[in-house]
Amino acid sequence: MSREKAAVLFVDTTHPVLSEKLTMAGMKCEYRPDIKKSEVEESIHRYEGLIIRSKFTLDRKILEKGERLKFIGRLGSGLENIDTGYALSKNIACLNSPEGNRDAVGEHALGLLLSIMNNISKSDNEVKEGKWFREVNRGTEIQGKTVGIIGYGNTGSAFARCLKGFNASVIAYDKYKSGYSDDYVRESTLEDIFDNADILSLHVPLTKETTYMADISFLGNFKKDIFLLNTSRGKVVKTPALVEYLKTGKIKGAGLDVLEYEKKSFEELHRKDLPDYFHFLLEHPKVILTPHIAGWTHESSIKMAEILADKIIERFGAGF
Repeated sequence: MSREKAAVLFVDTTHPVLSEKLTMAGMKCEYRPDIKKSEVEESIHRYEGLIIRSKFTLDRKILEKGERLKFIGRLGSGLENIDTGYALSKNIACLNSPEGNRDAVGEHALGLLLSIMNNISKSDNEVKEGKWFREVNRGTEIQGKTVGIIGYGNTGSAFARCLKGFNASVIAYDKYKSGYSDDYVRESTLEDIFDNADILSLHVPLTKETTYMADISFLGNFKKDIFLLNTSRGKVVKTPALVEYLKTGKIKGAGLDVLEYEKKSFEELHRKDLPDYFHFLLEHPKVILTPHIAGWTHESSIKMAEILADKIIERFGAGF
Protein backbone atom coordinates (compact mmCIF):
# COMPACT_ATOMS: atom_id res chain seq x y z
CA MET A 1 0.00 0.00 0.00
CA SER A 2 1.57 3.32 -1.11
CA ARG A 3 1.77 6.14 1.40
CA GLU A 4 0.09 9.47 0.71
CA LYS A 5 2.34 12.12 -0.82
CA ALA A 6 3.36 15.07 1.33
CA ALA A 7 1.38 18.16 0.30
CA VAL A 8 3.07 21.52 -0.27
CA LEU A 9 1.11 24.77 -0.65
CA PHE A 10 2.57 27.60 -2.77
CA VAL A 11 1.06 30.92 -1.67
CA ASP A 12 3.36 33.10 -3.81
CA THR A 13 4.61 33.10 -7.38
CA THR A 14 7.81 31.15 -7.95
CA HIS A 15 9.83 29.85 -10.85
CA PRO A 16 8.29 26.52 -11.96
CA VAL A 17 11.55 24.68 -11.35
CA LEU A 18 10.76 24.66 -7.62
CA SER A 19 7.49 22.74 -7.94
CA GLU A 20 9.00 20.54 -10.65
CA LYS A 21 11.85 19.42 -8.41
CA LEU A 22 9.63 18.87 -5.39
CA THR A 23 7.18 16.88 -7.51
CA MET A 24 9.99 14.71 -8.86
CA ALA A 25 11.04 14.11 -5.24
CA GLY A 26 7.59 12.69 -4.51
CA MET A 27 5.72 15.67 -3.09
CA LYS A 28 2.32 16.93 -4.16
CA CYS A 29 2.48 20.66 -4.98
CA GLU A 30 -0.56 22.91 -4.95
CA TYR A 31 0.18 26.23 -6.67
CA ARG A 32 -2.16 28.99 -5.44
CA PRO A 33 -0.32 32.34 -5.75
CA ASP A 34 -3.61 34.28 -5.55
CA ILE A 35 -4.70 32.71 -2.26
CA LYS A 36 -5.74 35.07 0.52
CA LYS A 37 -4.32 34.97 4.03
CA SER A 38 -7.71 33.98 5.47
CA GLU A 39 -7.86 31.05 3.07
CA VAL A 40 -4.41 29.90 4.14
CA GLU A 41 -5.50 30.05 7.75
CA GLU A 42 -8.51 27.87 6.94
CA SER A 43 -6.57 25.25 4.95
CA ILE A 44 -3.04 25.13 6.38
CA HIS A 45 -3.87 22.05 8.48
CA ARG A 46 -3.80 19.96 5.29
CA TYR A 47 -0.19 20.65 4.33
CA GLU A 48 3.26 19.43 5.30
CA GLY A 49 5.03 22.27 3.52
CA LEU A 50 4.39 25.91 2.63
CA ILE A 51 6.22 28.09 0.08
CA ILE A 52 6.15 31.89 0.44
CA ARG A 53 8.06 35.01 -0.56
CA SER A 54 6.79 38.14 1.17
CA LYS A 55 3.09 38.10 0.40
CA PHE A 56 1.92 38.29 4.00
CA THR A 57 3.03 37.50 7.54
CA LEU A 58 2.98 33.93 8.78
CA ASP A 59 2.17 34.70 12.37
CA ARG A 60 1.39 32.46 15.33
CA LYS A 61 -2.34 32.56 14.59
CA ILE A 62 -1.75 30.82 11.26
CA LEU A 63 1.12 28.58 12.28
CA GLU A 64 -0.63 27.08 15.29
CA LYS A 65 -3.22 25.71 12.85
CA GLY A 66 -0.55 23.99 10.77
CA GLU A 67 -1.01 20.64 12.50
CA ARG A 68 0.94 18.74 9.83
CA LEU A 69 3.32 21.51 8.84
CA LYS A 70 6.99 20.46 8.75
CA PHE A 71 8.65 23.24 6.77
CA ILE A 72 8.25 26.77 5.44
CA GLY A 73 10.30 27.57 2.34
CA ARG A 74 11.03 31.25 1.79
CA LEU A 75 12.30 32.31 -1.66
CA GLY A 76 15.21 34.69 -1.12
CA SER A 77 16.72 35.80 2.15
CA GLY A 78 14.57 37.71 4.64
CA LEU A 79 12.55 35.75 7.18
CA GLU A 80 11.04 38.76 8.95
CA ASN A 81 7.53 37.92 7.70
CA ILE A 82 7.65 34.56 9.51
CA ASP A 83 7.34 34.04 13.27
CA THR A 84 10.44 31.87 13.21
CA GLY A 85 10.61 31.53 16.98
CA TYR A 86 7.15 30.02 17.20
CA ALA A 87 7.73 27.91 14.08
CA LEU A 88 10.86 26.35 15.54
CA SER A 89 9.06 25.70 18.84
CA LYS A 90 6.62 23.61 16.79
CA ASN A 91 9.50 21.84 14.97
CA ILE A 92 8.66 23.62 11.73
CA ALA A 93 11.85 24.16 9.75
CA CYS A 94 12.28 27.62 8.17
CA LEU A 95 14.37 27.35 5.00
CA ASN A 96 15.42 30.16 2.66
CA SER A 97 17.69 30.66 -0.35
CA PRO A 98 19.81 33.82 0.06
CA GLU A 99 22.58 32.24 -2.02
CA GLY A 100 20.33 32.44 -5.06
CA ASN A 101 20.19 36.22 -5.42
CA ARG A 102 23.35 37.39 -3.66
CA ASP A 103 25.25 38.03 -6.91
CA ALA A 104 22.31 39.96 -8.33
CA VAL A 105 22.24 42.19 -5.23
CA GLY A 106 26.00 42.72 -5.36
CA GLU A 107 25.86 43.78 -9.00
CA HIS A 108 22.87 46.05 -8.41
CA ALA A 109 24.60 47.78 -5.49
CA LEU A 110 27.59 48.42 -7.74
CA GLY A 111 25.28 49.80 -10.44
CA LEU A 112 23.68 52.20 -7.97
CA LEU A 113 27.10 53.33 -6.76
CA LEU A 114 28.43 53.99 -10.25
CA SER A 115 25.27 55.88 -11.14
CA ILE A 116 25.29 58.27 -8.18
CA MET A 117 29.05 58.85 -8.23
CA ASN A 118 29.07 59.60 -11.95
CA ASN A 119 25.70 61.36 -12.27
CA ILE A 120 24.57 58.81 -14.84
CA SER A 121 20.83 58.96 -14.21
CA LYS A 122 20.84 62.74 -13.76
CA SER A 123 22.81 63.48 -16.92
CA ASP A 124 20.80 60.93 -18.92
CA ASN A 125 17.61 62.79 -18.03
CA GLU A 126 19.22 66.11 -18.92
CA VAL A 127 20.47 64.98 -22.32
CA LYS A 128 17.01 63.62 -23.15
CA GLU A 129 15.67 67.10 -22.34
CA GLY A 130 18.16 68.67 -24.74
CA LYS A 131 20.59 69.81 -22.02
CA TRP A 132 24.33 69.16 -22.42
CA PHE A 133 25.96 69.91 -19.05
CA ARG A 134 29.46 68.52 -18.63
CA GLU A 135 31.16 70.31 -15.75
CA VAL A 136 28.28 70.00 -13.27
CA ASN A 137 28.17 66.28 -14.02
CA ARG A 138 31.86 65.65 -13.42
CA GLY A 139 32.07 62.25 -11.68
CA THR A 140 33.96 60.75 -8.76
CA GLU A 141 36.01 57.55 -9.03
CA ILE A 142 35.71 54.50 -6.78
CA GLN A 143 39.45 53.92 -7.07
CA GLY A 144 41.30 55.00 -3.96
CA LYS A 145 38.15 55.25 -1.86
CA THR A 146 37.29 53.24 1.25
CA VAL A 147 34.09 51.24 0.99
CA GLY A 148 32.51 50.23 4.29
CA ILE A 149 30.16 47.25 4.25
CA ILE A 150 27.93 46.57 7.25
CA GLY A 151 26.68 43.00 7.27
CA TYR A 152 29.03 40.49 5.65
CA GLY A 153 26.70 37.66 4.73
CA ASN A 154 25.67 36.57 1.27
CA THR A 155 25.01 39.98 -0.30
CA GLY A 156 27.71 41.91 1.55
CA SER A 157 30.38 39.46 0.43
CA ALA A 158 28.99 39.44 -3.13
CA PHE A 159 29.25 43.24 -3.26
CA ALA A 160 32.85 43.03 -2.04
CA ARG A 161 33.66 40.61 -4.88
CA CYS A 162 32.09 43.02 -7.39
CA LEU A 163 34.45 45.76 -6.14
CA LYS A 164 37.58 43.65 -6.69
CA GLY A 165 38.73 45.40 -9.86
CA PHE A 166 38.25 48.98 -8.67
CA ASN A 167 41.37 49.34 -6.50
CA ALA A 168 39.37 50.50 -3.52
CA SER A 169 39.95 49.65 0.12
CA VAL A 170 37.01 47.46 1.15
CA ILE A 171 36.35 47.00 4.87
CA ALA A 172 33.44 45.19 6.51
CA TYR A 173 31.84 44.90 9.91
CA ASP A 174 29.55 42.09 10.98
CA LYS A 175 28.53 41.83 14.61
CA TYR A 176 27.93 38.10 14.33
CA LYS A 177 30.88 36.96 12.22
CA SER A 178 34.65 36.94 12.47
CA GLY A 179 37.67 35.67 10.60
CA TYR A 180 36.43 36.58 7.12
CA SER A 181 39.25 38.77 5.83
CA ASP A 182 40.28 37.62 2.34
CA ASP A 183 41.32 38.95 -1.06
CA TYR A 184 38.12 41.00 -1.29
CA VAL A 185 37.70 42.55 2.16
CA ARG A 186 39.41 43.40 5.42
CA GLU A 187 37.47 42.54 8.56
CA SER A 188 37.00 45.73 10.50
CA THR A 189 35.26 47.41 13.40
CA LEU A 190 32.28 49.72 13.23
CA GLU A 191 34.50 52.54 14.55
CA ASP A 192 36.95 51.93 11.70
CA ILE A 193 34.11 52.28 9.20
CA PHE A 194 32.93 55.49 10.89
CA ASP A 195 36.45 56.92 10.72
CA ASN A 196 37.47 55.90 7.19
CA ALA A 197 34.55 55.10 4.90
CA ASP A 198 33.85 57.20 1.82
CA ILE A 199 31.06 54.84 0.81
CA LEU A 200 28.66 52.92 3.07
CA SER A 201 26.72 49.89 1.88
CA LEU A 202 24.13 48.22 4.13
CA HIS A 203 23.58 44.44 3.94
CA VAL A 204 21.83 43.52 7.17
CA PRO A 205 18.57 41.64 7.80
CA LEU A 206 15.63 43.51 9.28
CA THR A 207 15.44 42.72 12.99
CA LYS A 208 14.55 44.65 16.13
CA GLU A 209 18.24 45.49 16.37
CA THR A 210 18.58 46.84 12.82
CA THR A 211 15.24 48.64 12.49
CA TYR A 212 16.15 52.30 11.90
CA MET A 213 19.77 51.47 12.69
CA ALA A 214 20.92 54.21 10.32
CA ASP A 215 19.42 57.10 12.24
CA ILE A 216 20.64 60.66 12.86
CA SER A 217 23.12 59.53 15.51
CA PHE A 218 24.52 56.60 13.54
CA LEU A 219 25.01 58.54 10.31
CA GLY A 220 26.44 61.47 12.27
CA ASN A 221 29.34 59.26 13.41
CA PHE A 222 30.96 59.25 9.97
CA LYS A 223 34.04 61.44 9.84
CA LYS A 224 33.83 61.94 6.07
CA ASP A 225 30.96 62.92 3.82
CA ILE A 226 29.73 59.63 2.34
CA PHE A 227 27.77 57.97 -0.41
CA LEU A 228 25.09 55.64 1.01
CA LEU A 229 23.72 52.42 -0.50
CA ASN A 230 20.85 50.39 0.89
CA THR A 231 19.89 47.12 -0.76
CA SER A 232 18.79 45.39 2.46
CA ARG A 233 15.45 46.54 3.89
CA GLY A 234 13.87 49.99 3.84
CA LYS A 235 13.37 50.30 7.57
CA VAL A 236 17.10 49.87 8.24
CA VAL A 237 17.44 53.55 7.27
CA LYS A 238 15.46 56.28 9.02
CA THR A 239 14.40 58.46 6.11
CA PRO A 240 14.25 61.80 8.00
CA ALA A 241 17.88 61.29 9.05
CA LEU A 242 18.90 60.51 5.48
CA VAL A 243 17.10 63.62 4.23
CA GLU A 244 18.70 65.81 6.90
CA TYR A 245 22.20 64.73 5.89
CA LEU A 246 21.46 65.00 2.17
CA LYS A 247 20.51 68.63 2.86
CA THR A 248 23.75 69.35 4.72
CA GLY A 249 25.95 67.39 2.28
CA LYS A 250 27.01 64.90 4.96
CA ILE A 251 25.56 62.32 2.60
CA LYS A 252 26.72 63.18 -0.91
CA GLY A 253 24.36 60.81 -2.65
CA ALA A 254 22.22 57.75 -2.00
CA GLY A 255 21.34 54.64 -3.97
CA LEU A 256 18.24 53.04 -2.49
CA ASP A 257 16.66 49.85 -3.74
CA VAL A 258 14.42 49.71 -0.68
CA LEU A 259 12.28 52.25 1.19
CA GLU A 260 10.59 52.22 4.55
CA TYR A 261 7.35 53.14 2.78
CA GLU A 262 7.02 49.76 1.05
CA LYS A 263 4.15 47.49 1.94
CA LYS A 264 5.06 44.19 3.61
CA SER A 265 4.74 42.34 0.31
CA PHE A 266 7.31 44.73 -1.28
CA GLU A 267 5.06 44.83 -4.36
CA GLU A 268 4.03 48.48 -3.93
CA LEU A 269 4.34 51.56 -1.76
CA HIS A 270 1.87 52.83 0.80
CA ARG A 271 0.26 55.40 -1.48
CA LYS A 272 -1.67 57.41 1.09
CA ASP A 273 -0.07 60.18 3.10
CA LEU A 274 3.50 59.67 1.89
CA PRO A 275 5.55 62.21 3.89
CA ASP A 276 7.52 65.15 2.56
CA TYR A 277 10.72 63.18 3.25
CA PHE A 278 9.75 60.73 0.52
CA HIS A 279 9.03 63.50 -1.97
CA PHE A 280 12.39 65.06 -1.15
CA LEU A 281 14.08 61.81 -2.22
CA LEU A 282 12.07 61.79 -5.46
CA GLU A 283 13.30 65.25 -6.36
CA HIS A 284 16.93 65.02 -5.23
CA PRO A 285 19.36 64.78 -8.19
CA LYS A 286 21.85 62.67 -6.22
CA VAL A 287 19.36 60.02 -5.11
CA ILE A 288 18.75 56.92 -7.23
CA LEU A 289 15.66 54.87 -6.39
CA THR A 290 14.80 51.39 -7.67
CA PRO A 291 11.68 49.35 -6.71
CA HIS A 292 13.20 46.54 -4.60
CA ILE A 293 14.67 44.77 -7.62
CA ALA A 294 18.31 44.29 -6.59
CA GLY A 295 17.85 40.55 -6.21
CA TRP A 296 15.17 40.36 -8.88
CA THR A 297 16.93 39.08 -12.00
CA HIS A 298 15.95 36.37 -14.48
CA GLU A 299 18.89 34.30 -13.29
CA SER A 300 18.23 34.74 -9.57
CA SER A 301 14.61 33.62 -10.00
CA ILE A 302 15.86 30.25 -11.19
CA LYS A 303 18.73 29.98 -8.72
CA MET A 304 16.61 30.81 -5.68
CA ALA A 305 14.03 28.18 -6.68
CA GLU A 306 16.65 25.51 -7.35
CA ILE A 307 18.53 26.15 -4.11
CA LEU A 308 15.37 26.14 -2.01
CA ALA A 309 14.17 22.92 -3.64
CA ASP A 310 17.53 21.27 -2.98
CA LYS A 311 17.46 22.30 0.68
CA ILE A 312 13.93 20.94 1.15
CA ILE A 313 14.72 17.67 -0.60
CA GLU A 314 17.99 17.22 1.31
CA ARG A 315 16.21 17.82 4.61
CA PHE A 316 13.02 15.89 4.01
CA GLY A 317 13.09 14.00 0.70
CA ALA A 318 9.54 12.79 0.26
CA GLY A 319 9.30 11.52 3.79
CA PHE A 320 7.96 13.34 6.83
